Amino acid sequence: MIIGSRPLLCASLALFAYLGGIAEAQESNAERAKQIIEEVDNLYRGDASDARMKMTVETPQYQRTLTMDSATLGRERMLIRILGPKKDRGISTLKQESEMWNYFPKINKVIKVPPSMMMGSWMGSDFNNDDLVRDTDLTEEYVLKLTETSDTFEISLTPKQKTVTVWGRIDYVIDKHARVPISQTYFDDDGEKIRVMSFSENREFSGRTIPSVMEMVPLRKPGHRTVVTFERLQLNPDSVSADLFTLRNLKKRF
Repeated sequence: MIIGSRPLLCASLALFAYLGGIAEAQESNAERAKQIIEEVDNLYRGDASDARMKMTVETPQYQRTLTMDSATLGRERMLIRILGPKKDRGISTLKQESEMWNYFPKINKVIKVPPSMMMGSWMGSDFNNDDLVRDTDLTEEYVLKLTETSDTFEISLTPKQKTVTVWGRIDYVIDKHARVPISQTYFDDDGEKIRVMSFSENREFSGRTIPSVMEMVPLRKPGHRTVVTFERLQLNPDSVSADLFTLRNLKKRF
């Protein structure tokens, strides 16, 4: 009986080894995907950043362009201040961790953005407040799967069961050689494409090659798009420190 059980035992051990190999390969795949996402995510930030940008919002009814300055410190802090046009000058947004405030100089009032408004449009654009705050850590809160072609890394991110998000899946496409993003596609829970963000016009900033143009297109709103262009980007500048990211500084007039 013991002898007869040996083939079964051997088969079981082989199966366990096979399944273990699959699990190890999946873990290695996910870890590599995580490293790539973090590398690309850090391109525009570094430890700190100081940028000048233009944002053009297009709809079938109108087109408007905003000029703004932006500063970041790590992932936790961000300050954006509108420079023009004149009617919007001084409007500012502050992010600290997962919290966000807007300052409106015409009424001299700071308004905290509640969680219920995180999916609302930021400054009338196709970017929402959650895009700016992005409290969710993509590499920790999503299941990552990496697929490679000769020229690209294609990473599919599926939210874990405990993750709070409106997205059913996010697909990243990254240039394999330049190590810069090409596109991010967002899907709902039914697998329908909701919006696409594309990256183009690579330029060198602070010694890094970075796409200088980001375009967000909401697929359920024909004729709408928002284009953000980096005119200047300095990484790890001495001028950016923690005391910049305060409610007091948010109200600073200029």
